[in-house]
Amino acid sequence: MLDTYDIGSLPLRIEESAIYEGARRQGSLLALIGAQDESSEVFEEEVVSATVDKLRAGLTVPNYPQFRDMNEMFFELLRGIEKVEGGYVALREVTAKPGSSIPEVDVIRENASRIRDEAGVDRVKLKICVTGPYTLASFFQAKNARLFEELGHGLAEIVSRSVFDGRHGEVALVCIDEPVLGFLNDPLLDYGSEGRESLRAAWEEICSAASSKGSETSVHLHDTSDDLFWEVEHLDLVQAHIGDPLYSQDATSRRLEETGKRLKASIFHNQFDDLIEARLKREGVVEDVEQRVGDTWTQIRLGEVDPMVFLEEVDVGLARLRQVVKRFGVEWVPMVGPECGVGGWPSYETAMECLRRTAEATKLFEKEGL
Repeated sequence: MLDTYDIGSLPLRIEESAIYEGARRQGSLLALIGAQDESSEVFEEEVVSATVDKLRAGLTVPNYPQFRDMNEMFFELLRGIEKVEGGYVALREVTAKPGSSIPEVDVIRENASRIRDEAGVDRVKLKICVTGPYTLASFFQAKNARLFEELGHGLAEIVSRSVFDGRHGEVALVCIDEPVLGFLNDPLLDYGSEGRESLRAAWEEICSAASSKGSETSVHLHDTSDDLFWEVEHLDLVQAHIGDPLYSQDATSRRLEETGKRLKASIFHNQFDDLIEARLKREGVVEDVEQRVGDTWTQIRLGEVDPMVFLEEVDVGLARLRQVVKRFGVEWVPMVGPECGVGGWPSYETAMECLRRTAEATKLFEKEGL
């Protein structure tokens, strides 16, 4: 059976301030002693209901609903840093705050029985997405090998405290998200450099923290031109975007066999601008495409155009899944999902429909028995 999951982000349904305040309250001393206020209750309800919706859409290993900025939410769990104009600075050693864990995951752990019952599943299998040390380091005014290691250690502590395995649910997969890696030529990552080894060690520590608690591990990359991920022993799964060379290079099959790692098949695009542009071009638009995309967004916001018409059809995702599995073999492709998060989509409903189509395409593939 193939598992299906998402990257995590979703469009907001309530005020952003309520999400952020509720998350802070969830991780405070008040939460530890069982005291709640309105903001923490709103946050809890939003996380629970969105997790239920993901499961009802058919995902088997949904990521915790990520309504907050993927970088800021982890900076809030670290100490020894200060936000200044132009980025962050490290005032001293960067470490995890005492007792820090991911608030969204804490909510799901505490409500696993309710989520299971409302979603109609036997057990909640959860995915945790952690913003990686390289991506977080890119926000600092100065980054170096030591910073990679300190961030990796802090994130490993947060992962260790967040992973759970209980009666009604478990964290089945922990994913390191490194969207920044590979887009710039960074001397810190030159082969044989201290920075390269430090980043590998940071990833290794995070993955080891997850695997020691019984979770599988993965990395989400927007660009796989830097192949450092193959060297991380406790990394189980690699995922990239549609069209990335990872899914077409002959070397990938060899590296999978050498390392025992596996792939996640990305079957739906996540950039809504690209979906709009693709439809416009199918309709014959060839001039002022960028302006037409902007005009379409205006029409969507005014309710004049249904954003659902821009979603890729189930058979498109099915064809992509067939292609990846045909190339590598189903034993090397155990998981399926959209290529990235859908937080920038026009509505919560369109995002959920993308997840539903992901699950449907996967089920159709399984029925084919390939």
